[in-house]
Amino acid sequence: MRTSKVVHAKHFKLLVVGGGAGGLGAASKFARKLPRDSVGIIEPREDHYYQPGFTLVGGGLMTLEANRRRQEDLIPKNATWIRDKVETFEPVKNLVKLRDGEEISYDYMVIAMGIQLRFDMIKGAKEALKTPGVCSNYSPFYVEKHYREAMNFKGGNAVFTFPNTPIKCAGAPQKACYITDSILRQRGVRDKAHMIYATSLKRLFGIESYLKSLEKVAKEKDIDVRTRRNLIEVDSENKMATFEFLDDDAKPTGKTERVEYSLLHIGPPCSAPEALRKSPFADKSGFMDVDVASLQSKKFPNVFGVGDCMNTPNAKTAAAVSSHLKTIEQNLTQVMQGKQPCMEYDGYASCPLVVSTNRVILAEFNSKGAMETTPFDQSKPTYWAYLMKRYFMPALYWNGLIKGYWNGPATIRNCSRLVKSK
Repeated sequence: MRTSKVVHAKHFKLLVVGGGAGGLGAASKFARKLPRDSVGIIEPREDHYYQPGFTLVGGGLMTLEANRRRQEDLIPKNATWIRDKVETFEPVKNLVKLRDGEEISYDYMVIAMGIQLRFDMIKGAKEALKTPGVCSNYSPFYVEKHYREAMNFKGGNAVFTFPNTPIKCAGAPQKACYITDSILRQRGVRDKAHMIYATSLKRLFGIESYLKSLEKVAKEKDIDVRTRRNLIEVDSENKMATFEFLDDDAKPTGKTERVEYSLLHIGPPCSAPEALRKSPFADKSGFMDVDVASLQSKKFPNVFGVGDCMNTPNAKTAAAVSSHLKTIEQNLTQVMQGKQPCMEYDGYASCPLVVSTNRVILAEFNSKGAMETTPFDQSKPTYWAYLMKRYFMPALYWNGLIKGYWNGPATIRNCSRLVKSK
Protein backbone atom coordinates (compact mmCIF):
# COMPACT_ATOMS: atom_id res chain seq x y z
CA MET A 1 0.00 0.00 0.00
CA ARG A 2 1.20 3.47 -0.86
CA THR A 3 -0.11 6.50 0.98
CA SER A 4 -0.35 10.01 -0.35
CA LYS A 5 -1.93 13.11 1.13
CA VAL A 6 -1.59 15.16 -2.04
CA VAL A 7 -1.76 13.67 -5.50
CA HIS A 8 -0.81 15.85 -8.47
CA ALA A 9 -2.55 15.03 -11.76
CA LYS A 10 -2.73 11.37 -10.79
CA HIS A 11 -4.52 8.85 -12.98
CA PHE A 12 -5.84 5.42 -12.01
CA LYS A 13 -7.22 2.56 -13.99
CA LEU A 14 -9.76 2.14 -11.18
CA LEU A 15 -10.59 4.83 -8.64
CA VAL A 16 -12.53 3.78 -5.54
CA VAL A 17 -14.25 6.57 -3.61
CA GLY A 18 -14.72 5.49 -0.01
CA GLY A 19 -12.72 3.23 2.29
CA GLY A 20 -15.51 1.53 4.20
CA ALA A 21 -16.60 -2.08 3.78
CA GLY A 22 -17.65 -1.67 0.15
CA GLY A 23 -14.69 0.45 -0.89
CA LEU A 24 -12.08 -1.77 0.71
CA GLY A 25 -13.73 -4.90 -0.62
CA ALA A 26 -13.86 -3.55 -4.18
CA ALA A 27 -10.31 -2.20 -4.03
CA SER A 28 -9.01 -5.51 -2.67
CA LYS A 29 -10.65 -7.52 -5.44
CA PHE A 30 -9.31 -5.37 -8.26
CA ALA A 31 -5.89 -4.73 -6.72
CA ARG A 32 -5.36 -8.47 -7.15
CA LYS A 33 -6.54 -8.37 -10.78
CA LEU A 34 -4.87 -5.21 -12.08
CA PRO A 35 -1.20 -4.19 -12.26
CA ARG A 36 0.40 -2.54 -9.22
CA ASP A 37 -0.70 1.06 -8.55
CA SER A 38 -3.68 0.75 -10.91
CA VAL A 39 -6.12 1.16 -8.03
CA GLY A 40 -6.55 4.32 -5.96
CA ILE A 41 -8.72 4.66 -2.83
CA ILE A 42 -9.92 8.05 -1.63
CA GLU A 43 -10.73 7.97 2.08
CA PRO A 44 -10.07 10.78 4.60
CA ARG A 45 -10.55 8.88 7.86
CA GLU A 46 -7.66 7.25 9.66
CA ASP A 47 -9.83 4.93 11.75
CA HIS A 48 -12.02 2.16 10.34
CA TYR A 49 -14.85 0.79 12.48
CA TYR A 50 -16.76 -2.47 12.29
CA GLN A 51 -20.07 -0.68 12.61
CA PRO A 52 -22.29 -3.79 12.96
CA GLY A 53 -20.54 -4.24 16.32
CA PHE A 54 -21.80 -0.91 17.65
CA THR A 55 -25.04 -2.49 18.90
CA LEU A 56 -23.01 -4.78 21.15
CA VAL A 57 -20.76 -1.91 22.25
CA GLY A 58 -23.86 0.03 23.28
CA GLY A 59 -25.00 -2.99 25.26
CA GLY A 60 -21.69 -3.44 27.06
CA LEU A 61 -21.05 -6.72 25.21
CA MET A 62 -18.03 -5.50 23.22
CA THR A 63 -15.55 -2.66 23.51
CA LEU A 64 -15.31 0.10 20.93
CA GLU A 65 -11.60 -0.57 20.58
CA ALA A 66 -12.32 -4.17 19.55
CA ASN A 67 -14.26 -2.78 16.60
CA ARG A 68 -11.57 -0.34 15.44
CA ARG A 69 -8.63 -0.79 13.09
CA ARG A 70 -6.20 1.67 11.54
CA GLN A 71 -7.19 2.42 7.97
CA GLU A 72 -3.61 2.21 6.76
CA ASP A 73 -3.44 -1.41 7.91
CA LEU A 74 -6.46 -2.33 5.77
CA ILE A 75 -5.57 -0.73 2.42
CA PRO A 76 -4.61 -3.42 -0.16
CA LYS A 77 -0.86 -3.54 -0.63
CA ASN A 78 -1.03 -2.96 -4.41
CA ALA A 79 -3.34 0.05 -4.09
CA THR A 80 -2.67 3.73 -3.38
CA TRP A 81 -4.44 5.36 -0.44
CA ILE A 82 -5.31 9.02 -0.97
CA ARG A 83 -6.08 10.50 2.44
CA ASP A 84 -8.46 13.17 1.27
CA LYS A 85 -12.11 13.79 0.49
CA VAL A 86 -13.93 14.17 -2.82
CA GLU A 87 -15.38 17.64 -3.18
CA THR A 88 -16.92 17.31 -6.65
CA PHE A 89 -17.45 14.68 -9.32
CA GLU A 90 -16.93 15.50 -13.00
CA PRO A 91 -17.86 12.22 -14.72
CA VAL A 92 -17.98 13.70 -18.21
CA LYS A 93 -14.23 14.31 -17.84
CA ASN A 94 -13.66 11.09 -15.84
CA LEU A 95 -12.21 12.96 -12.89
CA VAL A 96 -12.87 14.01 -9.32
CA LYS A 97 -11.72 17.10 -7.45
CA LEU A 98 -10.43 16.77 -3.92
CA ARG A 99 -10.99 19.11 -1.02
CA ASP A 100 -7.81 21.05 -1.75
CA GLY A 101 -8.56 21.41 -5.45
CA GLU A 102 -6.35 18.59 -6.71
CA GLU A 103 -7.76 16.52 -9.58
CA ILE A 104 -7.63 12.76 -10.03
CA SER A 105 -8.69 11.08 -13.26
CA TYR A 106 -9.76 7.50 -13.87
CA ASP A 107 -10.78 4.99 -16.49
CA TYR A 108 -13.29 3.30 -14.20
CA MET A 109 -14.70 4.20 -10.83
CA VAL A 110 -16.49 2.54 -7.94
CA ILE A 111 -18.45 4.85 -5.64
CA ALA A 112 -18.68 3.42 -2.13
CA MET A 113 -19.19 6.52 -0.01
CA GLY A 114 -21.60 5.00 2.46
CA ILE A 115 -24.31 7.04 4.11
CA GLN A 116 -24.17 10.26 6.13
CA LEU A 117 -25.63 10.50 9.63
CA ARG A 118 -27.84 13.61 9.77
CA PHE A 119 -28.43 14.45 13.42
CA ASP A 120 -28.63 18.02 12.14
CA MET A 121 -32.05 17.23 10.64
CA ILE A 122 -33.49 16.96 14.17
CA LYS A 123 -33.66 20.30 15.95
CA GLY A 124 -31.49 20.24 19.08
CA ALA A 125 -30.25 16.67 18.57
CA LYS A 126 -26.55 17.45 18.12
CA GLU A 127 -26.54 19.53 21.28
CA ALA A 128 -28.64 16.97 23.18
CA LEU A 129 -26.18 14.17 22.47
CA LYS A 130 -23.71 15.99 24.72
CA THR A 131 -26.17 16.02 27.62
CA PRO A 132 -27.17 13.31 30.13
CA GLY A 133 -29.73 10.78 28.95
CA VAL A 134 -29.24 11.10 25.17
CA CYS A 135 -27.22 8.61 23.12
CA SER A 136 -26.97 6.83 19.77
CA ASN A 137 -25.39 3.55 18.74
CA TYR A 138 -24.85 4.92 15.25
CA SER A 139 -21.79 7.01 16.04
CA PRO A 140 -18.44 6.00 17.56
CA PHE A 141 -18.59 9.26 19.50
CA TYR A 142 -21.83 8.34 21.32
CA VAL A 143 -22.14 4.55 21.24
CA GLU A 144 -20.33 3.94 24.55
CA LYS A 145 -22.63 6.46 26.17
CA HIS A 146 -25.60 4.17 25.57
CA TYR A 147 -24.27 1.56 27.98
CA ARG A 148 -23.45 4.18 30.61
CA GLU A 149 -26.95 5.63 30.38
CA ALA A 150 -28.55 2.17 30.67
CA MET A 151 -26.42 1.39 33.73
CA ASN A 152 -27.27 4.73 35.35
CA PHE A 153 -30.99 4.66 34.51
CA LYS A 154 -33.19 5.10 37.59
CA GLY A 155 -36.68 5.38 36.10
CA GLY A 156 -38.97 7.16 33.64
CA ASN A 157 -39.43 6.95 29.88
CA ALA A 158 -36.75 5.21 27.83
CA VAL A 159 -37.42 6.26 24.24
CA PHE A 160 -35.92 4.73 21.07
CA THR A 161 -36.53 6.34 17.68
CA PHE A 162 -36.52 5.33 14.01
CA PRO A 163 -36.35 8.18 11.43
CA ASN A 164 -38.48 9.02 8.41
CA THR A 165 -35.56 8.71 5.98
CA PRO A 166 -33.38 5.90 4.64
CA ILE A 167 -31.18 4.56 7.41
CA LYS A 168 -28.25 2.21 7.73
CA CYS A 169 -29.00 -1.00 9.63
CA ALA A 170 -32.72 -0.42 10.08
CA GLY A 171 -32.83 -2.93 12.92
CA ALA A 172 -30.36 -1.06 15.12
CA PRO A 173 -32.88 1.16 16.99
CA GLN A 174 -34.87 -1.96 17.93
CA LYS A 175 -31.73 -3.77 19.03
CA ALA A 176 -30.84 -0.86 21.29
CA CYS A 177 -34.31 -1.01 22.82
CA TYR A 178 -34.24 -4.75 23.49
CA ILE A 179 -30.71 -4.75 24.89
CA THR A 180 -31.58 -1.87 27.19
CA ASP A 181 -34.59 -3.83 28.41
CA SER A 182 -32.31 -6.75 29.27
CA ILE A 183 -29.85 -4.52 31.10
CA LEU A 184 -32.60 -2.89 33.14
CA ARG A 185 -33.98 -6.31 34.07
CA GLN A 186 -30.53 -7.48 35.14
CA ARG A 187 -30.21 -4.35 37.29
CA GLY A 188 -33.67 -4.87 38.82
CA VAL A 189 -35.07 -1.51 37.67
CA ARG A 190 -37.14 -2.59 34.65
CA ASP A 191 -40.38 -2.01 36.60
CA LYS A 192 -39.44 1.66 36.89
CA ALA A 193 -39.08 2.11 33.12
CA HIS A 194 -41.66 2.82 30.44
CA MET A 195 -40.00 1.57 27.24
CA ILE A 196 -41.17 3.36 24.08
CA TYR A 197 -40.19 2.43 20.54
CA ALA A 198 -41.27 5.27 18.23
CA THR A 199 -40.95 4.47 14.54
CA SER A 200 -41.87 6.30 11.35
CA LEU A 201 -42.88 2.97 9.81
CA LYS A 202 -46.40 1.55 9.83
CA ARG A 203 -45.25 -1.56 11.68
CA LEU A 204 -42.36 -2.90 13.73
CA PHE A 205 -40.41 -4.51 10.86
CA GLY A 206 -40.78 -4.45 7.11
CA ILE A 207 -40.26 -8.15 6.36
CA GLU A 208 -43.32 -10.28 7.06
CA SER A 209 -41.30 -13.41 7.90
CA TYR A 210 -39.87 -11.76 11.02
CA LEU A 211 -42.69 -9.43 11.99
CA LYS A 212 -44.65 -11.83 14.21
CA SER A 213 -41.53 -12.91 16.10
CA LEU A 214 -40.54 -9.30 16.76
CA GLU A 215 -44.07 -8.36 17.78
CA LYS A 216 -43.95 -11.24 20.26
CA VAL A 217 -40.60 -10.02 21.60
CA ALA A 218 -41.94 -6.48 22.02
CA LYS A 219 -45.08 -7.74 23.76
CA GLU A 220 -43.16 -9.99 26.14
CA LYS A 221 -40.82 -7.13 27.01
CA ASP A 222 -43.75 -4.73 27.45
CA ILE A 223 -42.44 -2.32 24.80
CA ASP A 224 -44.84 0.51 23.92
CA VAL A 225 -44.59 0.45 20.11
CA ARG A 226 -45.74 3.72 18.54
CA THR A 227 -45.91 3.72 14.75
CA ARG A 228 -45.93 6.63 12.29
CA ARG A 229 -43.96 8.89 14.64
CA ASN A 230 -40.94 10.90 13.52
CA LEU A 231 -38.62 12.67 15.95
CA ILE A 232 -38.24 16.32 14.92
CA GLU A 233 -36.91 18.08 18.04
CA VAL A 234 -35.08 17.39 21.28
CA ASP A 235 -35.31 19.86 24.16
CA SER A 236 -32.48 18.62 26.35
CA GLU A 237 -32.97 21.32 28.98
CA ASN A 238 -36.47 20.05 29.75
CA LYS A 239 -35.82 16.48 28.58
CA MET A 240 -38.64 16.54 26.05
CA ALA A 241 -38.74 14.85 22.63
CA THR A 242 -41.16 16.13 20.00
CA PHE A 243 -42.59 13.78 17.39
CA GLU A 244 -44.62 14.57 14.31
CA PHE A 245 -47.43 12.22 13.33
CA LEU A 246 -47.24 10.73 9.85
CA ASP A 247 -50.01 9.55 7.55
CA ASP A 248 -50.11 6.22 5.70
CA ASP A 249 -47.73 7.63 3.06
CA ALA A 250 -45.26 8.72 5.77
CA LYS A 251 -46.10 12.39 5.20
CA PRO A 252 -46.46 14.78 8.16
CA THR A 253 -50.06 15.32 9.27
CA GLY A 254 -49.33 18.59 11.08
CA LYS A 255 -50.00 17.02 14.47
CA THR A 256 -47.27 16.52 17.07
CA GLU A 257 -46.75 15.03 20.50
CA ARG A 258 -44.19 15.76 23.19
CA VAL A 259 -42.73 12.90 25.21
CA GLU A 260 -40.66 13.35 28.34
CA TYR A 261 -37.58 11.14 28.48
CA SER A 262 -35.05 9.91 31.01
CA LEU A 263 -33.17 8.02 28.29
CA LEU A 264 -33.38 8.85 24.59
CA HIS A 265 -31.68 6.75 21.94
CA ILE A 266 -31.72 8.52 18.58
CA GLY A 267 -31.85 6.60 15.31
CA PRO A 268 -30.56 9.44 13.11
CA PRO A 269 -31.98 10.47 9.75
CA CYS A 270 -29.52 9.58 6.99
CA SER A 271 -28.72 10.84 3.51
CA ALA A 272 -26.16 10.32 0.79
CA PRO A 273 -22.92 12.27 1.40
CA GLU A 274 -23.04 15.88 0.22
CA ALA A 275 -20.61 15.47 -2.69
CA LEU A 276 -22.71 12.63 -4.07
CA ARG A 277 -26.02 14.43 -3.49
CA LYS A 278 -24.79 17.32 -5.64
CA SER A 279 -23.27 15.16 -8.36
CA PRO A 280 -24.58 14.02 -11.77
CA PHE A 281 -24.74 10.49 -10.33
CA ALA A 282 -27.56 11.30 -7.90
CA ASP A 283 -31.27 10.72 -8.31
CA LYS A 284 -33.89 13.06 -6.84
CA SER A 285 -33.34 11.62 -3.37
CA GLY A 286 -29.59 12.30 -3.56
CA PHE A 287 -28.53 8.66 -3.67
CA MET A 288 -26.50 7.19 -6.52
CA ASP A 289 -28.80 6.24 -9.38
CA VAL A 290 -27.83 2.74 -10.49
CA ASP A 291 -29.36 -0.14 -12.36
CA VAL A 292 -30.70 -2.27 -9.50
CA ALA A 293 -29.53 -5.47 -11.16
CA SER A 294 -26.04 -4.64 -12.46
CA LEU A 295 -25.24 -1.80 -9.97
CA GLN A 296 -23.93 0.20 -12.93
CA SER A 297 -24.52 3.95 -13.04
CA LYS A 298 -27.50 4.70 -15.28
CA LYS A 299 -25.71 7.65 -16.86
CA PHE A 300 -22.04 6.69 -16.86
CA PRO A 301 -21.34 3.04 -17.79
CA ASN A 302 -17.72 3.09 -16.56
CA VAL A 303 -18.92 3.76 -12.99
CA PHE A 304 -20.46 1.33 -10.50
CA GLY A 305 -21.81 1.68 -7.00
CA VAL A 306 -21.43 -0.41 -3.84
CA GLY A 307 -23.05 -0.17 -0.44
CA ASP A 308 -25.33 2.29 1.30
CA CYS A 309 -24.82 5.21 -1.09
CA MET A 310 -26.94 3.62 -3.86
CA ASN A 311 -30.67 3.89 -4.48
CA THR A 312 -31.17 0.12 -4.61
CA PRO A 313 -34.22 -1.10 -2.62
CA ASN A 314 -32.24 -3.45 -0.35
CA ALA A 315 -31.76 -2.78 3.36
CA LYS A 316 -28.55 -0.83 3.94
CA THR A 317 -26.43 -3.38 5.80
CA ALA A 318 -22.87 -4.71 5.70
CA ALA A 319 -24.28 -8.08 4.64
CA ALA A 320 -25.73 -6.48 1.50
CA VAL A 321 -22.25 -5.24 0.60
CA SER A 322 -21.02 -8.82 0.21
CA SER A 323 -23.50 -9.46 -2.58
CA HIS A 324 -22.81 -6.04 -4.09
CA LEU A 325 -19.13 -6.94 -4.31
CA LYS A 326 -19.86 -10.26 -5.95
CA THR A 327 -21.99 -8.46 -8.54
CA ILE A 328 -19.61 -5.66 -9.44
CA GLU A 329 -16.56 -7.89 -9.52
CA GLN A 330 -18.03 -9.73 -12.48
CA ASN A 331 -19.81 -6.80 -14.08
CA LEU A 332 -16.98 -4.28 -13.86
CA THR A 333 -14.54 -6.87 -15.16
CA GLN A 334 -16.82 -7.42 -18.14
CA VAL A 335 -17.06 -3.70 -18.82
CA MET A 336 -13.27 -3.42 -18.65
CA GLN A 337 -13.16 -6.13 -21.33
CA GLY A 338 -15.57 -4.23 -23.55
CA LYS A 339 -18.52 -6.49 -22.74
CA GLN A 340 -21.95 -5.85 -21.28
CA PRO A 341 -22.53 -6.64 -17.58
CA CYS A 342 -24.64 -9.76 -17.14
CA MET A 343 -24.67 -10.58 -13.43
CA GLU A 344 -27.68 -9.47 -11.39
CA TYR A 345 -27.68 -8.48 -7.72
CA ASP A 346 -30.25 -10.61 -5.89
CA GLY A 347 -31.22 -7.95 -3.36
CA TYR A 348 -29.78 -9.88 -0.41
CA ALA A 349 -29.40 -8.19 2.97
CA SER A 350 -29.21 -9.40 6.53
CA CYS A 351 -29.93 -7.96 9.96
CA PRO A 352 -29.00 -10.00 13.04
CA LEU A 353 -31.68 -8.65 15.40
CA VAL A 354 -30.28 -8.74 18.92
CA VAL A 355 -33.33 -9.17 21.14
CA SER A 356 -31.49 -9.63 24.44
CA THR A 357 -27.94 -9.83 25.73
CA ASN A 358 -27.65 -13.44 24.47
CA ARG A 359 -30.34 -14.07 21.83
CA VAL A 360 -30.56 -13.06 18.15
CA ILE A 361 -33.13 -13.37 15.36
CA LEU A 362 -30.95 -13.88 12.28
CA ALA A 363 -33.02 -12.07 9.64
CA GLU A 364 -31.90 -12.60 6.04
CA PHE A 365 -34.02 -11.25 3.23
CA ASN A 366 -34.54 -9.21 0.10
CA SER A 367 -37.49 -7.02 -0.81
CA LYS A 368 -39.54 -10.11 -1.70
CA GLY A 369 -39.10 -11.93 1.59
CA ALA A 370 -36.82 -14.21 3.61
CA MET A 371 -33.54 -15.57 2.14
CA GLU A 372 -32.35 -17.72 5.02
CA THR A 373 -29.00 -19.48 4.82
CA THR A 374 -29.29 -22.18 7.49
CA PRO A 375 -31.76 -25.11 7.61
CA PHE A 376 -33.05 -23.80 10.95
CA ASP A 377 -35.94 -21.44 11.67
CA GLN A 378 -34.09 -18.12 11.85
CA SER A 379 -37.19 -16.16 12.86
CA LYS A 380 -36.84 -17.52 16.40
CA PRO A 381 -34.43 -15.91 18.89
CA THR A 382 -31.50 -18.29 19.42
CA TYR A 383 -28.21 -18.42 21.27
CA TRP A 384 -26.31 -19.86 18.29
CA ALA A 385 -27.30 -16.82 16.22
CA TYR A 386 -26.01 -14.58 19.03
CA LEU A 387 -22.68 -16.41 18.95
CA MET A 388 -22.50 -15.81 15.20
CA LYS A 389 -23.24 -12.12 15.71
CA ARG A 390 -20.73 -11.75 18.53
CA TYR A 391 -17.81 -13.84 17.28
CA PHE A 392 -18.13 -15.19 13.75
CA MET A 393 -19.38 -12.12 11.89
CA PRO A 394 -16.65 -9.72 13.11
CA ALA A 395 -14.00 -12.23 12.03
CA LEU A 396 -15.72 -12.67 8.66
CA TYR A 397 -15.76 -8.89 8.20
CA TRP A 398 -12.08 -8.28 9.01
CA ASN A 399 -10.71 -11.36 7.24
CA GLY A 400 -13.19 -11.87 4.43
CA LEU A 401 -15.45 -8.97 3.43
CA ILE A 402 -13.08 -6.01 3.40
CA LYS A 403 -10.34 -8.15 1.84
CA GLY A 404 -12.62 -9.01 -1.05
CA TYR A 405 -12.86 -12.72 -0.31
CA TRP A 406 -16.41 -12.96 1.04
CA ASN A 407 -19.14 -12.80 -1.61
CA GLY A 408 -22.09 -13.56 0.64
CA PRO A 409 -23.76 -16.82 1.68
CA ALA A 410 -25.52 -17.74 -1.58
CA THR A 411 -23.54 -20.95 -2.07
CA ILE A 412 -24.13 -22.02 1.54
CA ARG A 413 -27.81 -21.17 1.16
CA ASN A 414 -28.13 -23.40 -1.91
CA CYS A 415 -26.55 -26.31 -0.02
CA SER A 416 -28.85 -25.64 2.91
CA ARG A 417 -31.89 -25.89 0.67
CA LEU A 418 -30.82 -29.38 -0.33
CA VAL A 419 -30.76 -30.35 3.34
CA LYS A 420 -34.21 -28.83 3.91
CA SER A 421 -35.67 -30.66 0.92
CA LYS A 422 -34.65 -34.09 2.22
